[in-house]
Amino acid sequence: MNSSLFCLYAIFAFLCKASFSLPGNVSDHRALLSFKDNIIGDPLQSWNESTHCCNWVGITCGRKHQRVVTIHMRSSNLQGSLSPAIGNLSFLRELWLDNNTLAGIIPKELGRLRRLSVLVLESNVFSGEIPKNLSHCVSLTDFFLGKNNLTGTFPLEFGSLSKLEYLSLNTNHLMGEIRAYVGNFSSLKVLSFYGNNFKGKIPTSFGCLQKVLFIGLGNNYLSSTIPISIFNLSSLVTFDVSENKLEGYLPSNLGSTLPNLQHFDIGSNLLRGRLPISMSNATAINSFDVCNNDFYGGVPSFSGLSLKFFSIYDNPLGNGKSTDLDFMSSLLNITATLEVLNLENCNFGGVLPRFNANFSSLEEFLIGENVISGTILTEIRFLVNLQYLDLSENQLGGTMPSSWGSLQQLIGLNLEGNKLFGEIPISLGNLSILSELYLPFNELQGTIPISFGNFKFLMELDLSRNKLQGNFPKFFLTSLVYLDLSHNQFTGPLPVEIGGLKNLVSLNLSNNMFLGTLPSTIGALNSLIELNINHNLFHGFIPPSFSFLKSLEILDLSCNNLTREIPEFLGKLHYLKRLNLSFNHLEGEIPTEGIFKHKTEVELVGNNLCGGIPQFGLPTCPREGERQHLSHIQKLAILISSGTLILLIIVSLSVFIYKQKNKQPLTLDATIEFMPKLSYWSIQKATNEFSKSNIIGFGKFSTVYKGILDGSLGIVAIKVFKLQVRGASKSFFAECEALRQIRHRNLVKILTTCCSIDHEGNDFLAIVYEYMINGSLDNWLHNHSKDTGEDNDSKSLNLLQRVNIAIDVANALDYLHNQLETGLVHCDLKPSNILLDGDLVGHVADFGIAKFLLTEVTLASSSNQVSSSTGIKGTFGYAAPEYGMGSDLSTFGDMYSYGILLLEMFTSKSPTSDIFNNDLTLRNYVRMMSMLEQVTEIVDPKLFHKEANATPQSLVLQNQIIECLVLIFKIGIACSVELPRDRMRIGNAVKELLSIKDTLVELGDIRTIPR
Repeated sequence: MNSSLFCLYAIFAFLCKASFSLPGNVSDHRALLSFKDNIIGDPLQSWNESTHCCNWVGITCGRKHQRVVTIHMRSSNLQGSLSPAIGNLSFLRELWLDNNTLAGIIPKELGRLRRLSVLVLESNVFSGEIPKNLSHCVSLTDFFLGKNNLTGTFPLEFGSLSKLEYLSLNTNHLMGEIRAYVGNFSSLKVLSFYGNNFKGKIPTSFGCLQKVLFIGLGNNYLSSTIPISIFNLSSLVTFDVSENKLEGYLPSNLGSTLPNLQHFDIGSNLLRGRLPISMSNATAINSFDVCNNDFYGGVPSFSGLSLKFFSIYDNPLGNGKSTDLDFMSSLLNITATLEVLNLENCNFGGVLPRFNANFSSLEEFLIGENVISGTILTEIRFLVNLQYLDLSENQLGGTMPSSWGSLQQLIGLNLEGNKLFGEIPISLGNLSILSELYLPFNELQGTIPISFGNFKFLMELDLSRNKLQGNFPKFFLTSLVYLDLSHNQFTGPLPVEIGGLKNLVSLNLSNNMFLGTLPSTIGALNSLIELNINHNLFHGFIPPSFSFLKSLEILDLSCNNLTREIPEFLGKLHYLKRLNLSFNHLEGEIPTEGIFKHKTEVELVGNNLCGGIPQFGLPTCPREGERQHLSHIQKLAILISSGTLILLIIVSLSVFIYKQKNKQPLTLDATIEFMPKLSYWSIQKATNEFSKSNIIGFGKFSTVYKGILDGSLGIVAIKVFKLQVRGASKSFFAECEALRQIRHRNLVKILTTCCSIDHEGNDFLAIVYEYMINGSLDNWLHNHSKDTGEDNDSKSLNLLQRVNIAIDVANALDYLHNQLETGLVHCDLKPSNILLDGDLVGHVADFGIAKFLLTEVTLASSSNQVSSSTGIKGTFGYAAPEYGMGSDLSTFGDMYSYGILLLEMFTSKSPTSDIFNNDLTLRNYVRMMSMLEQVTEIVDPKLFHKEANATPQSLVLQNQIIECLVLIFKIGIACSVELPRDRMRIGNAVKELLSIKDTLVELGDIRTIPR
């Protein structure tokens, strides 16, 4: 019996030895099973005990000992964590697990793998610190941990990894200093620490990396200078230290010491210096990029240079002189092929060169955001291989050349923000593969060329903010994704062919004179995300086909003549985030589903609506029976009054004829040179018979209506004076007298006036102003319906926008006080009198109590005062305290008002708020709380946003912004001190605000403050 058991045991041992020939093989098998237990992934389904582990997917074993030497599971959709048992694979040489979603920490047990030469864990979500034990993996040549969430420092112990050839830790959260011992890795070819939080200096030892091809240290916090020894690394192909805090100069012999350089990026640093003249000797360079620095001076000659890529964008190289582009003449002599020429945002002046055939290889010519003048020359035709041409944001004038037909490779053309005029050339339509065409913010005229119908691949077309006319084109551009024709003079109805633009995602036709009904074919544009047709002359109802616009997120139909009820289907557009139906003639009940549940996302002011959610604050709609009853009463009233109506008309006509014979209407001074005066009847028609739905503001002496006038004036703001109120006519003439003598971009623009007699023979006075689409600053600051009933809950100005508006108002005051022959005191500066146009540019309005300063008094007194018999000048809370004690008008009074306005703009607290009483005023409140550590407690909360994980970069940014806010509050306090003569002058306020703006612009795109 014992012998039988012995035999069975021997057989079992033999079978086990056949399957797992060495004890170490069993260890590898178990380690891989532990690896599998922690990870989910399709390749692991084949890992089972019925087959030898060396036959599993992703596993490679050595031939001699059948031990696991490679795990290769790149891009295998693996999830889970890495088991510490991986450290038991003692023969493992290569571990490739990149581009998965493995999480958790990197196990320190990897340090046991003395034979490991390749460790690739990048593009996962590993967290925690890099294990110090990896320093025992002395055979490592390839070490890739980039694109994870690793923290901590680069371990000091890693100096033992002297065989490294590839070291990549990019895009993590590592901090501390870059270790100097990295420069001792003599075999290193690739070094990438890009996108971390490293600080300190670049080690000078990096100059010893004689085999290095790639050094990537960009997007960190490195400071000091670039070690000069790095520029002697003749093997270097790519050098990227962009977005740090490096300073100093580049060596003059850069081109000759880096003969193999292809990519050179030192952007977003503090480097200064002239570009090295000796670069003309660097015949092997084919890529040069020094974007986004503070270089100054000229550009050297590059004659004979083998350049393919030349980029010096975002540097103040030029100084706006006519000679700034002279260096381009040397580029014209390049014998090799120049493919990319990037000179964007360098403050270059001068004119474009006359290209020749030597530039025929150029594929990208980018020179936007400079101050280049002159015209676009016909020699543009030589750039026959050009794919992208960007001349945007310059000062180019003249007409567009007609020589575009030869640019058959052109994909993108951007001429935005210049001074081009005349018609769009027909030849532009011959660019058969054009995909992007941007011509906005010019002065182009005429119609859209019919040749545009030739575009087969055009995806983005922007012709906005020009003077284009004609009807909407009927040709099919089925490839269009983005179309913007806004702010032009297009007329006529929209054709039914518009439904053929099947791929449109964004359509903007706002601020034109399109008319007629909305074609139902718009409903076929089921890819639309944004549809904006505000400020046109459309009438009729919202087509039911709009219910098919299932992808719509933004719909703006405001400022038209649309009628009937709001369709219920708008509440069923599930992706709709913003809806504006204001200033139409819609009536009836507001739906309560979908977007209509959120008042902040819907604008409905200027209609005749009822019901809806309580937040709209509208009366409940009458029930059907009540409507029937009211209708019968109305019919009865009409019948009863019909007999007297004729008599009233006869009496009114008699009175009117009598007054016409015996009385002349009020007239303005003959020196006032406005456009032809309007009649009462044209004003009545423009305001829809002075409809309440057209009211956009009112005051003591006047009511302001939104109106649409025939002819070129279009949509306007009409201020109708209440002549039955004492002082109204005086206010009218005072405002006309003031506005006829002043012209400034930050003052409201008067278009014409109306001095007439109404239908009852009474005097009628009105002033017509340019319409400000964004209303008053008061509504933006306080998000309330002050006078107009407008829903502004969703409106919020960011920090830079508020600074810009503050500068706009200050510039207006500086003009009124100091630049007129006779100074003008506004007397009523407050947020409701600051109007914002479509670009949120501030315009000072309401000069009804403004006063010119007497010249002789101005010369005799530095206080710039003028006597006035008026009582309190201005509005309580904003009026200077000396006015309440009988002091005369002065520019110092305006400065007090401006100081209070400035404090209100950045706290969003009105000086008349209930929290301010007794001795606590807005000024005292800010003065007590405007210290650096307390300023966040008084700033408008809408200027802040929360960050889940504050980074050192965000904290630095926050502190810099808070310092700017402290300076702003100091200006407001200085402008509003009690003694008039001690108040800050407006010129000084402008200078300080401009300095603050420059600081904010340098900090980047400041919308909200990280907190």
